[in-house]
Amino acid sequence: MWVSRQINGARLFSPNETPAIIDYPGAGYVLERKVFDRYLGEMAAEAGADIIVKARATSVTKSNDGLVNGVVFRYFGRDYTCKAKVVIAADGIESQVARWAGIDSTHDLRDVDICAQYLISKIDIAPDYCDFYLGRKIAPRGYVWVFPKGEDIANVGVGIGGTISGKNGKLAIDYLNEFVKRKFPNGKILAQVVGCVPVGNSLPNIVGDGILIIGDAAHHSDPISGGGIANAMFSGQFAAEAAIEGIRIGDVSAKVLRAYQKRWDKQIGKNFKHICHIRDGVLKFSDEMFNKCAEVLSKMPPEKVTMAQIFKTVLKHQPRLLLELRHLILAGWV
Repeated sequence: MWVSRQINGARLFSPNETPAIIDYPGAGYVLERKVFDRYLGEMAAEAGADIIVKARATSVTKSNDGLVNGVVFRYFGRDYTCKAKVVIAADGIESQVARWAGIDSTHDLRDVDICAQYLISKIDIAPDYCDFYLGRKIAPRGYVWVFPKGEDIANVGVGIGGTISGKNGKLAIDYLNEFVKRKFPNGKILAQVVGCVPVGNSLPNIVGDGILIIGDAAHHSDPISGGGIANAMFSGQFAAEAAIEGIRIGDVSAKVLRAYQKRWDKQIGKNFKHICHIRDGVLKFSDEMFNKCAEVLSKMPPEKVTMAQIFKTVLKHQPRLLLELRHLILAGWV
């Protein structure tokens, strides 16, 4: 229904396009995002939620003691107020809802990636693999991705560092156009999206009196890949359970809702700062370094190449990263 393609591995291309192939049957799926989002809406409606489409939140309401207790929204030219026992901000990067509640949701440019993506058909791809291209020339402080959605159709996109965007007059879309022109000159562009993705540490404060912040609004995207769906679902679950408990006991103050932040930090967020340090270390690698690592990995059978093996290969060239990796090893991430 909302799965476009099952993925059985990945191909990592160094700047000189030496591939390191990882075979991993059943590794994951490429989603049809609009269908997936609609399906989540259907599930929520079936569970009893009231859904209002084409509505835009404009502010929050607060009680006399400062507790967030509702949202003001604009719907077909009219303003409405919806009262709530708890408000959950899931409005994406640099959340306005969080700001209205008094929580700073801004990012430093160093902690965001600027992204552009095409849906392209009639192209030659490996339909069972997700491809990632690295290199300062094709995607400075980021990467190009090719995520198959069929035999000859894929999402092709690029993410570049926020501080890189606009330098030398080049934006993310310019890097994407250069890549597509070189790799898929005969492809047919069917759709385009652009956006900004948080790739820094979690927002330090994700709760307030009567409010919780989740997903991209809470800076919960993975600091290395920029992927956000899984972490958003985890944070949504943790926040919902904290909200339910607060409502049950009749106390939705920040003190009670803080259970959400504690759970997030314990299970996922505590590793973000270490992942950020690893990312910063890897970003210092030269293209030559990536080429050397890829050359080593390309000589291994694909079924023998794992994320652990990739880290080992990188560590041979950059042993200082072990200082940060030790935390992830202890946590079972590596």
